[in-house]
Amino acid sequence: MPPRFPPMTDTTTPSTAGAATVAADARLLVPLALFALYVIWGSTYLGIRFALESYPPFLLAGIRFLGAGIALFAFLRIRGMAIPTTRQWRNAAITGVLLLGFGNGLVCFAEQRVSSGIAAVAVASMPLFAALFAGMYGEWPTRRETVGLVIGFVGVVVLNLGSGLSGSRIGAITLLVAAMSWAFGSVWSRRQDMPPGPVNTAAQMLCASVAMLLVGFATGERLPAHPAVRATVALVYLAIFGSIVAFSAYLYVLKHARPALATSYAYVNPPVAVLFGVLLAGEHVGPYDLAGMAIILAGVGVITLARQRRSR
Repeated sequence: MPPRFPPMTDTTTPSTAGAATVAADARLLVPLALFALYVIWGSTYLGIRFALESYPPFLLAGIRFLGAGIALFAFLRIRGMAIPTTRQWRNAAITGVLLLGFGNGLVCFAEQRVSSGIAAVAVASMPLFAALFAGMYGEWPTRRETVGLVIGFVGVVVLNLGSGLSGSRIGAITLLVAAMSWAFGSVWSRRQDMPPGPVNTAAQMLCASVAMLLVGFATGERLPAHPAVRATVALVYLAIFGSIVAFSAYLYVLKHARPALATSYAYVNPPVAVLFGVLLAGEHVGPYDLAGMAIILAGVGVITLARQRRSR
């Protein structure tokens, strides 16, 4: 007769155990995803600048997300991931057009008229719009998160004072619309039935790519017959790292973190963009630039600490 064991006193249910596992994974993956957003997306502004040497803006964005979307969706289907429902496709299309169509496509359009540094600085206003839109849904940032947002915005202003860059009125308005569209799409998608996991990334890229290709051809854009090697390499980099890797990381952070932390990459991207400009394009960095970077990173630190305190 087998020995009789005393009754188990662990009352953990499968659902609570699964939730604990997800929380533990998030504590590890959220910082890694944020690191990818800070570094990779900071470099994409310079990548867009190089790609625009041969490719027109909307076709550039359309090709970038079409190639990345097809590759990722095919890979996921081979692994047995389910096709999104009709409602999920609709929500992915709306979010993809807001985030990638307006958010990224307009940045490509603006970088024809303004420098990559100005584009990164202007887009850094996005977390402020995200906090406003989140408040419309009753999710106002905490006091500490608000302090971090303000510090980060001050850092962006300081960075802009020392950049010595100039932009056009059309470029400034375009970048403002891009930041607002990305912020609203990020907040809106958190409350919708979206495709699961990386399928969400692929679906949004596919939907947005169709919209941008239509806009590009409708406005008279044409693909280059003999694109420069550097421009093509930049396009491939944008598709693989800027789209598949970083955008997947962003959607993961958006799902597992508060909006203030999920959008904090917009404060780090400007100094990263400046650093890549120094290393790869010979741009000059002055004292205002260094001070702005330090203030921006301090703001991100305040937001991160506020999230940790709230979680506890």
